Amino acid sequence: MTASRLVGAEMWAIGTAAELDAITAVLTAAGQIIHSGTRHRMAGADTGRYRIYLRLTFAAPAPAPAPGPASRRPATHEAAVLDLDAARARRRAV
Repeated sequence: MTASRLVGAEMWAIGTAAELDAITAVLTAAGQIIHSGTRHRMAGADTGRYRIYLRLTFAAPAPAPAPGPASRRPATHEAAVLDLDAARARRRAV
């Protein structure tokens, strides 16, 4: 299982009241809305629509490990354990 990391985002959502309700429901299901501004009624050609500022956080999957043999993969969170005594003994035997 790959660990996840928290990612934050900010956005302005614009739409009808029903569209904004749907957008916030989807974003809430995907993560957590940590701030929701007040809905502002728009005017002119956008009459009947609203805009709202949202700040959210959600868990993003960790990057997948690089393909290829394990010895060629970059080190991530695991460290190799070396037996220095055995390595020195092999070097002396050569």
